[in-house]
Order: sequence, then structure tokens, then C-alpha cells
Amino acid sequence: MNLKPLSESTEMYLKAMAELSGRDVIAVGRLAERLGVTPVSANEMMRRLGEQGLVAHTPYKGVNLTKKGREAAGNVIRRQRLWECFLYDHLKIEWARVYEFACLLEHATAPEVTESLAEFLGHPKTCPRGNPIPEADGSFKPLDATPLSELKPGQTARLLAVSATAADVLKYLQEKNILPGREVTLLELAPLQGPLTVRIEEKDVALGLPMAEFVLVKIIKS
Repeated sequence: MNLKPLSESTEMYLKAMAELSGRDVIAVGRLAERLGVTPVSANEMMRRLGEQGLVAHTPYKGVNLTKKGREAAGNVIRRQRLWECFLYDHLKIEWARVYEFACLLEHATAPEVTESLAEFLGHPKTCPRGNPIPEADGSFKPLDATPLSELKPGQTARLLAVSATAADVLKYLQEKNILPGREVTLLELAPLQGPLTVRIEEKDVALGLPMAEFVLVKIIKS
């Protein structure tokens, strides 16, 4: 399917929806919080995207991407994650900041440039944060992963990806060496949704439960 060029704001909404929920229904309020806009603005954009066939509404639940919307979002994410690879691997930009800079480049990248970039990079499958890079048609296979927040004390896992996008969160994870490829063991989960204590490379690190939800792992030892 050939997609017409979309505005930068439209691309940001579609990408945020894909990052937050994939195929699941998402509350408009949560989307507004993610993008730093008012619920009124988010609802108005959802109405316009619905008219374009990019978003479907589920009464009393929220919105989700249509097939057309998922393809459009996948194309935006492909550009952004390819730029992450270029910035990290070739320009040696700090891991915690490549997402931020890639977001500035993704909206100004023509399809021809995107595919030339992919070829130059050797068609990478994941970005530096470990997330899959969609194919040229916007499709991609989701990671078979579990949020770190769902581990049980004593379990060891390999870090596959970080889905966080906020610069301060990425910076903290980088400082604590919580990066794709590392192994981590959950030592303790405090009650009442308290912090997790994990051991990574012989160091103990505390992570709040919301932050741990951004870290995707594959359990290798129970």
C-alpha cells in the first residue's frame, strides 16, 4: 500500500500509539500524557485520524490503529530506528540520546533515503535499544519478551530491549548498565508495587516498577 505523506504531528501520534499499545486498545488520556498534550487535543486528532482510516474507536474503551494506521506507524518507526543505528554505530552518539536525535530526523526522511540508509547499514534487524526495525512495508515481528517488572525473585533473564523513550529514563538505565545483551537477576520485589532490586554485573540496582516495565527480557533461569 502506498501511503500519502503525513504531517509531523500525525506521524507522532501514530508512532506513539504503536509504541504504547501495538494492536491493543489504548485510552486517549494515556496517549495524551505520552505526547504531552491535552486530552481535548488528543481527542480531536483521534477524530481526524479516524476520518482518514488510520484509527478505529472502541466505545468506552479507547482507540487503536487500523491496518492502514499500523503500516503508517511502522514506516515512521522504521525511519527512526534506522537513524538510531546510524547515530549510534557510525557517529558514536551516546546510547541514551540516539532516540532523541533520531526523532528529529525521522520526519524529514524520504522513502528513497530510508531504503538507502537501510542498505548502507546492512539492513539491521534491531535498533540500539533492542527493538525490532519494521520492514519496508511497515510490518515487523514483535519481540517474544517479558517486562522486567514481571520477573519473580531469583529468576535470571537476558535483557532484550528497552522500550522507554524519555531521555531521563534512558540516561538512568545507561548509567546503571541496564542495556540490551546484559544478564540480570531479580533479587527482591518490595510490596505494594515497591521498587525492584536487581543484580547486574555484580552490582545491585533499584528500579521503580514503572521503569522496569520499559525493560524487556527473556527468562533464562528460574
